[in-house]
Order: sequence, then C-alpha cells, then structure tokens
Amino acid sequence: MENFIDIHSHILPRVDDGSANSEMSMKMLRIAADEGIRQIILTPHNKPGRRQADLSRIAAKTEELRDRLLTENLDIKLYIGSELYYRSSLFEEIESGLAGTLAGSHYVLVEFGPLDDFDYIRGGIYTMLMNGYHPVLAHVERYRNVCAKVERINELVEMGCYIQVNAGSIMGKSGIGTRQFTKKLLRQHLVHFVATDAHDLEKRAPRLADCADYIRKKFGKDYQQRLLYDNPMCILQDKFIMDWKDR
Repeated sequence: MENFIDIHSHILPRVDDGSANSEMSMKMLRIAADEGIRQIILTPHNKPGRRQADLSRIAAKTEELRDRLLTENLDIKLYIGSELYYRSSLFEEIESGLAGTLAGSHYVLVEFGPLDDFDYIRGGIYTMLMNGYHPVLAHVERYRNVCAKVERINELVEMGCYIQVNAGSIMGKSGIGTRQFTKKLLRQHLVHFVATDAHDLEKRAPRLADCADYIRKKFGKDYQQRLLYDNPMCILQDKFIMDWKDR
C-alpha cells in the first residue's frame, strides 16, 4: 500500500475554485485514497480581492471533513494550509494570523502570476527567506519568465526556495512542452515536491499513482520516495529538507 503525501490541493468545499460542495469533497478524498494518498494538506487560494478564505473558516470546514472521514472509515489525515498569492504585505499577514503556512510549519506555499517578471518572483522569494520562512514555489511550470531558462530555477533553489510541480504536468495534461520541461527539472533534481493541485473530479482530480509509477521507473524509487513522502513529511514535522546531494 502506498503512503503518499499531497501538499497542494483544493478539496475544501465552497472556499475557492476547487470543490463545489461537501459531497464533491468526499468523492475527491475517495479518489485520493484509491491513488495511495494518505495525508493531504488542504491549501485553498489566498488571493486578496478574489479568493481569500478566512483561516477560522478553513479550520471549521477541515473539521467537518475530518468527521466525515471518520464516519466513512476513510484513512486520510487532513492538515490546514493555504496557497498564498504573493504580495508585499504577505509576511505581515502571516505573522498576524491572516494568512496560513503549510500545516502550521515554517513552509509557505506561494503563488505568483504566470507572467510576473523573474526579478519580482526572485525578490518575493528572497523576502520570505529573510523573514524566516521556507518558500515552496507552487506549480513552477506555469511561470513563463521562470521557465524561460532552467538556470533561473536553479538560482531560486540555490537561494533556498523549494520547487513544486503538478503531477498532471509531468503526465502531459498541460501539453507536451510543459511535460518536457518538468522532465528536465526532474532529471536535474530541481524538484522537491510533486502534488496534485486537485480542483475537481475529472481533469484536475487528486491523482498521483500513475505519476508516482512514472517517476519510479524513470528516476528511481529513492527520488519518488523523496518527492512524494520524505520531503512532504519534513513539512508536517517542520524539519529542514536535506539536499539531494548530501544524501
């Protein structure tokens, strides 16, 4: 039995553009369980002016889902988090409790606009690092000005940023170009997390099994374990992630 940890998901009902209701959330969780996912960090969008779920609301809805999981005997643990759209006030919002980290850790799942300038993204990552947080750059394959050169991703990693890619992107659901790019990152060990970024039951369902099998066959069992369990567990335990080269 697999034991994957998904650090990026939109399964909470009626808080963003993810699950539309509690029944849909439960169906998504059943899919996740069938895919071998045993622990999930719930990461609703936190984007001022558009989608910004209150942390108390997120906590209440998480408890509702936990109760349903117990009732239906579904073996998945849920943790509270957010996908934070970067802005200059983000550090202050985290410190004041208006914005949440991943599972209460020092890791922050941070998102930028797809066309944001690389210098702006690098500056945002630097600000989070200088304030004592470990930034995890959500779905890096979406940022045109970061993906223009793999060297730019390597620069972010050298700074201390962690890189997350979506399982669907690796499997070609975002196009052949994106798939080739994510494979290049995997070959160079520039990926720290593979997650579902699940939003629904079909096109963006919480599926990891095929991607996990692909990573295992192409890049080895150790790397698969690192991406889908070891590194995510470091988030849950709020521990520093050991660099691949130090292993």
